[in-house]
Order: sequence, then C-alpha cells, then structure tokens
Amino acid sequence: MNDTTSHYPKAVLFDLLTALLDSWTLWNESAGSPEHGRIWRAEYLKLTYECGAYVDYETLVQRAARNVGLPERAAASLRQNWQTLQPWHGAQEALERLQPHCKLAVVTNCSIALGREAASILPIRWDAIVTAEEAGFYKPNARPYLLALDKLGIAAHDAAFVAGSSYDMLGTAPLGLRTYWHNHISLAPVPGSTAPDIESPTLEALPDWASRFNTTS
Repeated sequence: MNDTTSHYPKAVLFDLLTALLDSWTLWNESAGSPEHGRIWRAEYLKLTYECGAYVDYETLVQRAARNVGLPERAAASLRQNWQTLQPWHGAQEALERLQPHCKLAVVTNCSIALGREAASILPIRWDAIVTAEEAGFYKPNARPYLLALDKLGIAAHDAAFVAGSSYDMLGTAPLGLRTYWHNHISLAPVPGSTAPDIESPTLEALPDWASRFNTTS
C-alpha cells in the first residue's frame, strides 16, 4: 500500500438505492406523481425501519401503497421498471476514483434479487453486496453493516459509509462507522440520528473526504 492509499479507509460501504441510485424518480413515476411518490416512499421507509427483522421487500412496498391509498398497480410498476433505475450524477466517477484505494461494498434494504439487479446498474466490481434479506434484518439494525464488514474482513473503524438518508446514521454511529451523507433531495434528519462527518447534496466531495480519512488535522 502506498502512502496515498494509506490515508483512505480500507473500505467504503454504500447505501445503494438512495446514495448511489435515483430511486426517487422510479417511486414517483410508479405512484403517478411526485407528491404521491414521496408519501408512498415515506410510508415504506417507516415500515422498513420499524420492522427490523426482514419482511419480504415487495410485501412492504405493497403494504405501504395500500396504507396511503395507492392502487396495487403502483407496486407492480415499481418492480417491473426496477432496471430503469439510474445512478446519481457523479456516482460512477466517485466509485472509479475510490476503487484503486479501497474495497467497495453496498448495504441495501431490499431482497437479494433486487439488490443484485440494482448493484449491476453501476459497472463496478463490488467486493461485497449485502441485502436486508441476506442479513435477516433491515437497516439501521447493526446486522447488515456488520455482515458487510465481516465479508470484507475489515473493522468498522477502518471503514466509511455513504448514506442516502439519516436513518442510516442510527445504525452507523453506534458501530463507529464514519459516515458521509449524500443528501441529494434535502431530507430532514430523523429524530435521534447522529450528525454525519459530512453532509452534501452531491457525491463530488466524497473522494477527497475519503483521501483524508486517516489523516489528523
């Protein structure tokens, strides 16, 4: 390992469906409008983060749709158009800049099948892909993060996490997993969440932040 690489974390773990991919557009289009998409997604997130132990992802998506008065076709549309997910601007560039220096993994709240489908949208060689289904629990339970770290053979203090919402900080902070929050759509922090190391509406600052991970000010 050269001196430059030694400043990076040994691994960077990513939320997939919010930090790297624009799943908001897919939810909005499936719901019929941005307003309905936001309400549906908020209900889904509430169900996901409250249920803890894994419940079938598509079941939760359908349940959230029913809870907010959307027709069953909304959930079916989301699944049918899953492969239309698009990376956020700068996501691929950030991953390519990080890959020579550290391992890359995703930790995502969905099924094994959908997680692997979504991860394949980004042409990156992932060192680990961990889903809630595989871990048996949804984030922010510690198990998905710990499973990814175990697969990588890396301790939490030697890794960084890139979050898509502040719910992740409820899980990463107790583990000592330093976090970059890619808050692309200006979400409000959830009550009780710990402030990240850095919050940004883009991924532009991520490689530079990672390059100083093991330096002292």
